[in-house]
Amino acid sequence: MHNQVLILDFGSQYTQLIARRVRELNIYSEIKPYNKIPEDISRFKAVILSGSPFSVRAEDAPHPDLSQIKGKKPLLAICYGAQYLAHFKGGNVAPSATREYGRAKLSSVAPNETFMKNIAVGSQVWMSHSDTIKQLPTKGVLLASTHDVVNAAFRIEGEQSYGIQFHPEVYHTKDGTQLLHNFLVDIAGLKQDWTPDAFVETTVTELKTKIGDDKVILGLSGGVDSSVAAMLLHRAIGKNLHCIFVNNGLLRKNEYHDVLEQYQGMGLNVKGVDASARFLEALEGASDPEKKRKIIGRVFIEVFDDEAHKVANAKWLAQGTIYPDRIESVSASGGPSATIKSHHNVGGLPDYMKLKIVEPLHLLFKDEVRRVGKSIGMDATILGRHPFPGPGLGIRILGDITKEKVSILQEVDAIFIDSLKKNGLYDKVWQAGAMLLPVNSVGVMGDERTYEKCVALRAVESTDGMTADWVNLPYEFLQKVSNDIINKVKGVNRVVYDISSKPPATIEWE
Repeated sequence: MHNQVLILDFGSQYTQLIARRVRELNIYSEIKPYNKIPEDISRFKAVILSGSPFSVRAEDAPHPDLSQIKGKKPLLAICYGAQYLAHFKGGNVAPSATREYGRAKLSSVAPNETFMKNIAVGSQVWMSHSDTIKQLPTKGVLLASTHDVVNAAFRIEGEQSYGIQFHPEVYHTKDGTQLLHNFLVDIAGLKQDWTPDAFVETTVTELKTKIGDDKVILGLSGGVDSSVAAMLLHRAIGKNLHCIFVNNGLLRKNEYHDVLEQYQGMGLNVKGVDASARFLEALEGASDPEKKRKIIGRVFIEVFDDEAHKVANAKWLAQGTIYPDRIESVSASGGPSATIKSHHNVGGLPDYMKLKIVEPLHLLFKDEVRRVGKSIGMDATILGRHPFPGPGLGIRILGDITKEKVSILQEVDAIFIDSLKKNGLYDKVWQAGAMLLPVNSVGVMGDERTYEKCVALRAVESTDGMTADWVNLPYEFLQKVSNDIINKVKGVNRVVYDISSKPPATIEWE
């Protein structure tokens, strides 16, 4: 693919947003750490420099080699990137008198400039920096200012290099998409041909070439990512794809049978393996969240390996890994990010599993995965399914896991999810579920004292799970769900609703 944008990441919290905004223009973008620029960048028609938590004035500031980029390719430098172009190319960057953060409005815009086309005085932008550009770089031409930031946007004469002090990628910059369009389409000349249909056609062709007549094994989870990956592979290699759907005993109520039947109806070559007793036995007595995750991951690999050996001459293991999984695993400095929780689909395989990896979705964000699924005609009930953790209910049961606790939580979860669907709320929520808490509380039923479990309901809105906010579900809905759970699920006498956002909390409790 020659029609691509390279995004150099300096550690900004907004870097993924840059990639998403570019792709929303139907232009493919790829993120690389600033110090790991590919040796051959001929496939990239434009480059974007991200923001950063660093100051360009600091000794340890990120210092990329732009010798193959600046003056040779269209370059857009955002926030830190803009300050970098100024500070090291004849300009001056100094600390701001006050920290410039939040909404601002453009107070002047240079006329007849392609970069500023359809962006007017008064347009809202979003600032997030503590340094400011006092003097433009050599041959710098001022393009826009705000009341507090004189050098809010500039270009360099004789080059297709542009710098902006604000963030066009965030929602609060109202004309951010227009500005990116001006740079990428009108200045850099990129074609807007990164579409789901184009991705499907390209990916299926590449999979056919890469895999040939080899056999591929794929572990289906019931989720969107593995399902779309399976259908792409099915299109490419047909019955040479062997899918395995493992019941770890920690799925939602009836999910194993319902999803297995749905997969078979899609024409997939899929085998169901009920290993629930094996998982529950291995988890007996384990209460630490990370220990439970590792046990579930270990047993899954053991079960999967047992089944994989039954597929003669299998050469490949397919995974539903998506782009954020890969971005999160490497920081801007090239080192590992802080581990909040271990992920089940990143990190590779044990050495004894001699299979090559194929990841059809490794270039896509979650919303793009859904669009690809829609373009190949997949059922909306699969594409609209909420994310569900790899360890399943094992990390929604706080403390140790027993068959009785799993049964209780399955019933609670089913009432909650079914109620969301019946009330037209399911598709308005990004993810929802219930947690079984390791506490009993006193209650009263039929004039008798009870001492039973407490469950917490959780519903969040998000785009990709990186950040999330709790959903303000109607009180009448929560009241009805609470009554249904307490009246219908033996062992539960109290229901609470989680109103924590991520950050500082996480979506799951463990």
